[in-house]
Amino acid sequence: MPYQPELIGGHVALDLLNTISWRLEPSRTIDRIATPEALATWCAAVGLRGDSEPEQVAMVRAAVYEVVLPIARRTGSGDLRELQILLTGAMRRATPVGPRALEWLGVDLVDELVLATSRLLEREDLSRLRECQDNGCGWLFLDRSKNGSRRWCSSGDCGNRARAKRHYARVRAGREA
Repeated sequence: MPYQPELIGGHVALDLLNTISWRLEPSRTIDRIATPEALATWCAAVGLRGDSEPEQVAMVRAAVYEVVLPIARRTGSGDLRELQILLTGAMRRATPVGPRALEWLGVDLVDELVLATSRLLEREDLSRLRECQDNGCGWLFLDRSKNGSRRWCSSGDCGNRARAKRHYARVRAGREA
C-alpha cells in the first residue's frame, strides 16, 4: 500500500518530525520519507514543493527534533546550533513575500522547512506542544483541544491501543483475583 501521510502535528514542522514512525522503538522504526517518491508524496500532502533529496530533509528533521523534543518534554531547550546554521543560510537565500515583514519564501524544500520551524518556535503557543503518550510512538503535536487534554497523536490509533492495554490489564487482574 502506498504511503499516505498522516498530518496530525498541527504544523508542517511537526508533521516533518512525524515522518518517522515508531521513533521510540528502534526495532519498529520506519522512515516514511526515505525515498524521493515518498518525500514527493509527503510534500504534496503538506503543500510544499519536493525539490530536495531525502537525505537533506532528514538532516533538517534531525536538527528540528533536537530543538523541539525537549520543549515538548518540558526538559529545557535543545541544541540550537545546527538549526541556527540552517536558519542563517535559509534567511540569506529567502525572499520576503506578502504584507508581513517576517514572511519569507525559501528557495528550496530544505529552506522552506527551516523557515517553517522558525515560525513554529516564534508564533505558536509551545505550552501546547505535546509528545504522544504511547510508549513507542514519539510523534509530536500541538494540542489545540479546548481544555488542553489531548494525550495521543491519534485517538483512533495510539489512543485505541492504550485503551485496549488498560482493558486487558483489568480483565487479567479480575481473573487473578
